[in-house]
Amino acid sequence: MDAHARALLASGALDLGLTLDDRQVDRLLGLLDLVLEWNQKINLTAITEPAAMVQKHLLDSLTVQPWIRGPFVTDVGTGAGFPGLPLAIVNPSIRFTLVDSIAKKVRFVEHAIDVLGLTEVDAVCSRAEALKPAQRSATVVSRALSTVPEFVRHAGHLCANAGRMLAMKGRDPSAELTDLPRGWLVKGVAHLAVPGLPDERHLVVLEREPRP
Repeated sequence: MDAHARALLASGALDLGLTLDDRQVDRLLGLLDLVLEWNQKINLTAITEPAAMVQKHLLDSLTVQPWIRGPFVTDVGTGAGFPGLPLAIVNPSIRFTLVDSIAKKVRFVEHAIDVLGLTEVDAVCSRAEALKPAQRSATVVSRALSTVPEFVRHAGHLCANAGRMLAMKGRDPSAELTDLPRGWLVKGVAHLAVPGLPDERHLVVLEREPRP
């Protein structure tokens, strides 16, 4: 990544309330370099222009940072590692599990984890509904994976009783929220602003209903 991409990342992160150190910036931009390298062999992304990659992959992923809680986080349908890898880079004390059902994408994520030295990140090739983790997560996140009810049905069992599920969406997802599985509540719908992008973004925050 070039100097413009570095400056765009640093300023965009500040707009999100994040101060990145040099190592974090190097790792985040290094992730994009790896995506471009592997994109020549497998289809990871249609977004290949450096500034657009910073905005639509890195900064977009980091918009949910205020809602991330550890000690365990699961990213469902991670694809090329978004939002899980950027979030793991800025949260080195949290254990991340990145899940995808497409083996070649998981191989890329495993490679990125190794190259970037992310010792607190695991990649798992599995459908979310088939996954049986030894430890359920305080935060389960997905980015544009499915409808909100489908996300809850497929991945709700990965969330700890006192945890939360974060569904990253584009347009206002209110119409999706009328068919949630029993036992789950919408705690809020937040508008997300990606620095430099006019695109509409929302975050649906879900928690289990309190038990009587």
